[in-house]
Amino acid sequence: MPQKTARRAGRRATRRFTRRDIAVLGVLLGIPILLDIVIVWGPALASVGLSFTSWDGIGDIKWVGGDNYENLVQDYPAFWPAVRHNLLWIAFLGLVATPFGLFLAVLIDRGIRFSRFYQSVLYMPVVLSLAVVGFMAQLLLGTDQGVVNTILNDPNDPVDWLGDSDINLWMMMLAASWRHTGYVMILYLAGLKSVDPALKEAAAIDGANERQTFFRVTLPTLRPVNVIVGVITVIEALRAFDIVYAVNKGRNGLELLSVLITDNIIGEASRIGFGSAIAVVLLSVSLGFIVTFLVQELRGAREK
Repeated sequence: MPQKTARRAGRRATRRFTRRDIAVLGVLLGIPILLDIVIVWGPALASVGLSFTSWDGIGDIKWVGGDNYENLVQDYPAFWPAVRHNLLWIAFLGLVATPFGLFLAVLIDRGIRFSRFYQSVLYMPVVLSLAVVGFMAQLLLGTDQGVVNTILNDPNDPVDWLGDSDINLWMMMLAASWRHTGYVMILYLAGLKSVDPALKEAAAIDGANERQTFFRVTLPTLRPVNVIVGVITVIEALRAFDIVYAVNKGRNGLELLSVLITDNIIGEASRIGFGSAIAVVLLSVSLGFIVTFLVQELRGAREK
């Protein structure tokens, strides 16, 4: 009897999925994968193929090889400023907005007064789209009736915050950082809540001050959060489009690769092949940053 019971238990443990289980798993996994292929990877691979062609969306598709990339690098004046602006956008979000979000998370995690109120107020911009942030920037920084120029009270010589190509990009990055900071703050705050207090107590017993405890104990513990924040920062910087398009259609100092893609694919010229080449460049830059960052973080985690 005990042997028969053991056999039945072993059969139950090794029981295979029924056809119904396989069908349910196929639907639950197959539909998301299919949607991901159709909506994300399908267009991405199509863009790679179209980047080697000349096509206006209506006529025949003509193979041109690498001519689109050659023209993009040598004969398209807006390309290199857009690349420079995108890289500057990544640097600003990564070196200014992200550390500031971490700083706010540390302050709130210490349990300062009204921390819940500050947390809600700082997170509120995250629910806004960048297009709405762009419209708000126009209300604040407009030349004629903008709030900032009204406060400065110099109607004879108002500062053209959004029209001056020397400063408008910085204003847009500052506006985007307002939204990005709240997002980073919430992510780091969740990470800080999961840090084991015993680690901080052990560091304090060893004589470490608060600064040493944070950089040598707390921050290394936040490595998984750092990976997520780093990837999100790169994605947010490279997909920036609506905020500059809402201000002046991404021109006059606000050129970005995403704007150039839209102008060439949807604009009057409708150069889909050329626009696809710009999209492939943007995809390559984003993958380069993200893959490098992930490899470095994973290598550091493995070494520890």
